[in-house]
Amino acid sequence: MTATQRRTRRDWALEIQHLVEEEYPHAEKITLVMDNLNTHKPASLYETFPPQKARQLLEKLEMVHTPKHDSWLNVAEIELAAMEKQCLCDRTPDMVSLHRQTKAWEEQRNNRSAKVKWQFTTDDARVRLHRLYPQIQD
Repeated sequence: MTATQRRTRRDWALEIQHLVEEEYPHAEKITLVMDNLNTHKPASLYETFPPQKARQLLEKLEMVHTPKHDSWLNVAEIELAAMEKQCLCDRTPDMVSLHRQTKAWEEQRNNRSAKVKWQFTTDDARVRLHRLYPQIQD
């Protein structure tokens, strides 16, 4: 994804166009996992492009919205913290530098196949979140 000055519907729609037409032009279907930001909607494409173009882009997408409250947030926060620590530790003077730095970091991270080591087990959850588990009475 491209960093922009704002997060408008148009910005998102243009990023989707870039993803579909330039990054993955030969893909039959692109599964797009995204948060519930108000710009991440098909309507943003229709506001930005003529209806036929918006429909063409949408047909290539499978949109999966993440739950608002779930463990994926922890993974996303871990990844963002890693990016901040490894890539954005100094002030970035301009958008061009920001793009260059984050792209280099992303490529390095992907080449290493970096993964989040999930350490919170089901047993841990039962102990720490006992109030959320049903109590079975004999």
